Amino acid sequence: MSRLWSPAEWVAPLVPIASLAILPLGPLFFPRTYLIVLFTYFILFLYTQINHVRKFWLTSRKIKATIRKWNRRLNNKKDDSTTLDDVEEKLQYYEDPHYYHAFILPNYCEHEDLLKDTIDRLASHSFAQSHYALILAMEESEHGWEEKARRLQSYYSGKFNQIIITAHPSDIPGESRGKGSNVAYAARQGCSQLVKLGIDPHRIIITVSDSDSAIPELYIREVEEALAKSEDPYHLVCAPPIFFSRNCFDVPAAVRVTDITWSAMVMSNLSNSRGMCIPCSNYSLSMVLADEVGYWDTDADAVGEDMHMWLKCFWKTQGQVRTAPIYVPINLTNVQTSSYFSNVSARFVQAKRHYNGVADVAYTLRNAFKSPSAISFYERLKVCFIILEAHMVPATSGWLMFAAVPIMQFLLFPPFPSIMALVPPQQNPILTSDFYAHLWKAIKLVTLCLPLPLFGTLAVYEQLHRTIDREFLHKSKSRTLSHLIDYINLPIAAWLFMTLPSTLACVKRLLDRQEKYITSEKLFRNNSGLIVESAATADQHIVDQ
Repeated sequence: MSRLWSPAEWVAPLVPIASLAILPLGPLFFPRTYLIVLFTYFILFLYTQINHVRKFWLTSRKIKATIRKWNRRLNNKKDDSTTLDDVEEKLQYYEDPHYYHAFILPNYCEHEDLLKDTIDRLASHSFAQSHYALILAMEESEHGWEEKARRLQSYYSGKFNQIIITAHPSDIPGESRGKGSNVAYAARQGCSQLVKLGIDPHRIIITVSDSDSAIPELYIREVEEALAKSEDPYHLVCAPPIFFSRNCFDVPAAVRVTDITWSAMVMSNLSNSRGMCIPCSNYSLSMVLADEVGYWDTDADAVGEDMHMWLKCFWKTQGQVRTAPIYVPINLTNVQTSSYFSNVSARFVQAKRHYNGVADVAYTLRNAFKSPSAISFYERLKVCFIILEAHMVPATSGWLMFAAVPIMQFLLFPPFPSIMALVPPQQNPILTSDFYAHLWKAIKLVTLCLPLPLFGTLAVYEQLHRTIDREFLHKSKSRTLSHLIDYINLPIAAWLFMTLPSTLACVKRLLDRQEKYITSEKLFRNNSGLIVESAATADQHIVDQ
């Protein structure tokens, strides 16, 4: 509990608690102040959401442009009649990679067929045999990990320049088991082996992947280009958008629309100014940068490994690190189980794990206002805003957007005033002041407008999803107009998979116990068309902090 002595640790739990407490207390005890707070919150929320629609639209345009540029390159390869522009485009894409790419594949009790499906996509890349190292990041606590790793190593022998197996011990003091600690161990051990093999550490680019990530060759091509164009490639983090199309039609609509909105938020984040955007799930950075900052943190407060690593790089390099958006979608798998309710439950568990990254709120605030710092005050505030928005908006907006106006209406204007009135009419500011009466009308009007940016986001997403499916993944089946009915589930899905788990994660910061390694169950079709289950596992061992 010693961490609670830090004021920064109280921000995350107090914000949702205050937002819940203010719902009944505000109208009863300080209605005038509460009306002003509500109006300010809703206006700021509406502005940020409109801005997110704009940024998402920009990202979607760049994704489409990148895909179409790639497709033109592929078509030009088949066509002997080329123009000068075609030749330049070919040269851009066909130069041998300058960097050596080490792919870390962390996994814990994942089905071997799922891992093969992921690795197959990497093995198909043009330069896999000459410029790729596959690091199989296994967990020692998984029964049969060594046999599984050896089978994979043997199966892909000759497909990669190097295949390295690492086994993360389960008993390292001070560690919290999870993706971050596995990646940290694999990066140190794997990169060390590559350097011993004579590979220049300045050429090694680490790409962190999920076990179900379908990484296309275009992503690596764009990473190479981003690094080549950067004035400081060793302080660059490359971040792609995430996309869910592998099994999206096999999961409940509530799960599907949750991952759609999650994907849209990540894509919107990629268009943040000044290169300050947070990677999600998959990202690339140089070994030089990883070594400079001491690799990944492994304690319980670093559970959101992607966000935490970016923040660590930013603070440790005094703000030199920037993100290069790579406009190539990484196709992921939705959480899927064998029944509807178990699928919803599994997605809820996954959401709780994601929002445990709220620990980064305190980490950010501590570093932002620590002095001295070479980072400008504006940039420190901007990073704080990005992290607070990512974690505090989900923990407050669901309660305030859905409940604030109805509860205030009920408390100030009850259906049976003579019996249920808690606020006398002479103390009701809406009845005694024209200003607050107009403010109340404005709040109700703004509340009706709050969903409009979401509708804009979904309109952009629907068009983008079809483009990616048809022009990039070359799928015969994509979303159609009939799938718009999915969005009926959004209010419940937003509360169940965003507001509730984020609130629980925030409040849990007041406790000194946390669950550890949890992986989500997935069903998928293997190359034979058979449905294979990747069993959910949960290590419920609890640690004191």
